[in-house]
Amino acid sequence: MNANVVETINVAREVAWLPWAVQYFFLIGLSYGAYLLSLPGVVFQRPGWGGISRLALVGALICGMAAPVALLADLHQPGRFWHFYAYFTPSSWMSRGAFFIPVYLGGLVLYAWLAFRPDLARHGASGGKLAGLARVLSYGGLESRGALKVAALVAFVGAALVALYTGVEVAVVKARPLWNTPLLPLQFFVTAFAGAVGLTLLFNRLSVADSAATRRLADALAISQLIALVLGAVWLVLGLSGQSSIHARALAEAGASANWQLAAVWAVAATVVTMLLAWKRPGSGLLIGLLALHSAWMMRWSIFIGGQEIPKTGAGYYSYSLPLGPEGVLGIVGTAGLCIFLYVLITTVLPLDRLGAGSTPKAGA
Repeated sequence: MNANVVETINVAREVAWLPWAVQYFFLIGLSYGAYLLSLPGVVFQRPGWGGISRLALVGALICGMAAPVALLADLHQPGRFWHFYAYFTPSSWMSRGAFFIPVYLGGLVLYAWLAFRPDLARHGASGGKLAGLARVLSYGGLESRGALKVAALVAFVGAALVALYTGVEVAVVKARPLWNTPLLPLQFFVTAFAGAVGLTLLFNRLSVADSAATRRLADALAISQLIALVLGAVWLVLGLSGQSSIHARALAEAGASANWQLAAVWAVAATVVTMLLAWKRPGSGLLIGLLALHSAWMMRWSIFIGGQEIPKTGAGYYSYSLPLGPEGVLGIVGTAGLCIFLYVLITTVLPLDRLGAGSTPKAGA
């Protein structure tokens, strides 16, 4: 009797976290980053920040409303979302995040409504497009600084919790050394803020193209890119020196891949170029804004999708090909389309040329 012996060297596995997850982490990061950028002008009323902060708040709203759609899609069966509430697991950061997200989004929407009530009332009185809707949403158009500060505080607590959980829920995965680092939440936060600055630069370019605002945003972008480079250097030193076994193992696993080497060079080059342009040529707001958004998205794609191409066990690397359907290209395009739709809707009710003017509405009676 002859026996066939099959030797298993490696078993390829499909990625568990699809591009929908990349879209969610990208959009929610842009949202809380843009929310933070809205505070100087809207809450603290710092001179020169009025227009910047109001444009940033529009970006926070757009990305904040689009992000949960990507998250629900990543669950494969959107109806599963209620399981997070029906079967709460305190030890799971993902389970905790299901409660953090409503706190942030609820606070953000209330904060944005209170901040934009006077603008809605003025647009409602102007007779422009969707003026009737703007008039209804303004609900009198009076400004309430006290209520606005309370709503901003609720949104701040929610933003801090969302920033924490989105970083930690990945960093706690011990089976993947590339993820299992305390630096990851910081890297997510810094790149999210840089992406939010880039988004605000685009909005500023689409509105009044305020050169002073572009200069301030370019300075903030240059600083954030410098911090991102420092965090990357710390990660690399920890891996090369052997001071951290996790970082050394992650470097050994990813460093042997030509794809990862190319991704690393690309990421560093994009960050350096963005920082230098923001510092030396701040007037190139459109270009550096796009570069900042590109870097924020690429960082998440490399971590999530590229990280899953490194096998937990076995030899070699898994190969991932981006499908054309809803779990790939179509999903990414669809998410971008949703953001564009929200942008058109919100900026029709709240014209960007008024928001970017930098004026601070006077308190109502």
